[in-house]
Amino acid sequence: MIKRQLKKAAALILTSVMTFSLLACGTEAKTENQTTTEAQQEITVTDMIGREVKVTPGSYKNVVCVGAGALRMYSYIADVELLAGVEDIDNTSLTERPKMFDGVARPYMIAYGDQLSKLASCGVGGPNAQAAEAEKILSCNPDIVISEYEDVDKENALQEQLGVPVITLKSGNNGVFDDSFKGTLELLGTIFNEKDRAATLTSYIEAEKNEITKRTEGIADADKPTAYICGLGNWGTTNHLMTSQNYISFEVANVKNVVTDLGKNGVQKIEEEKFVSLGADMDIMFMDAAAVKNIKPLYQADTTMFDSSKAWNDGNVYLEMAYNAYYTNYEITLMNTWYIAKTVYPDKFQDIDMTAKTNEITEMFLGSKLADQIFAYPTSFGGYQKIDTGSFFNK
Repeated sequence: MIKRQLKKAAALILTSVMTFSLLACGTEAKTENQTTTEAQQEITVTDMIGREVKVTPGSYKNVVCVGAGALRMYSYIADVELLAGVEDIDNTSLTERPKMFDGVARPYMIAYGDQLSKLASCGVGGPNAQAAEAEKILSCNPDIVISEYEDVDKENALQEQLGVPVITLKSGNNGVFDDSFKGTLELLGTIFNEKDRAATLTSYIEAEKNEITKRTEGIADADKPTAYICGLGNWGTTNHLMTSQNYISFEVANVKNVVTDLGKNGVQKIEEEKFVSLGADMDIMFMDAAAVKNIKPLYQADTTMFDSSKAWNDGNVYLEMAYNAYYTNYEITLMNTWYIAKTVYPDKFQDIDMTAKTNEITEMFLGSKLADQIFAYPTSFGGYQKIDTGSFFNK
């Protein structure tokens, strides 16, 4: 797989450089066994919720990931072949399991679903699983647990009960662009001896962010169309009223947000009256694919509210891929940011083809080009597109 090949190549280069440096200084190069012993010394790391945990980098052979997003983030950095168990929500071979996300693309599931389906259960998982299932985890005989249950007391208790390190991850409010997400990738890189891989991915994300921002900076505020984002948040409840005044993709791409005065940041629901009052200033509307299933019946029942939106009436409604399904699809957030920037400022992004960009990003994150598979999911509706609101919502 490309991801693994890149890791091997990086390791070979690094080994060559180290060997040359040692010989140049008149020092005998370490043998493979000596290097391995040194790499497997116990160290203390601080996880993403501030817990100090002793780990032995490179020593783990049976890994279990629990909680929303933990397996996804692990798969970006470490080897899925080390997994000893999987939550039922991520095992599509099971009949009885949470299935609310099966219709939406989760790239890590596309890349590794076949392998995951062969693993034992480490718990049910899913939005209704509010705590790790210790007995199920123990049955997988893990030597380390990667968790996304961000409660210090519960994580300490789980670690004591399991008798193995429990490492808590965190991505932060800004997802793929957040310092916490970068810290999580670096932490995983340290624990699983994949520092080079973590550095490659974090550098790529930063370069992508900088490139988008560079292309869109310096545009006069008066020359910027005003955009509205909707369909954010929980997959089951989101609709056209779920928005954010600090949507990170807008901020990275220097997009003017029509929503500015909600009083607090983050995803939240606005009132229908607020949506109508903003309508005349909505030049462009972006709709997360997660919202379509809920918006369609609302539109079919009453078009009045939607008719208040300038973007809706002018046919400037665009579909972004669902970024949230059993927590954040981080690679899709990055893809969406490129798409938003390209849509709002087409002259600045004429060279960007979204299928090619999607393949590039998924290959970097997961080692595979997944555009076709992502766009083929029922709730992707064929991929990034300008929506014909009349026909699209009346089907």
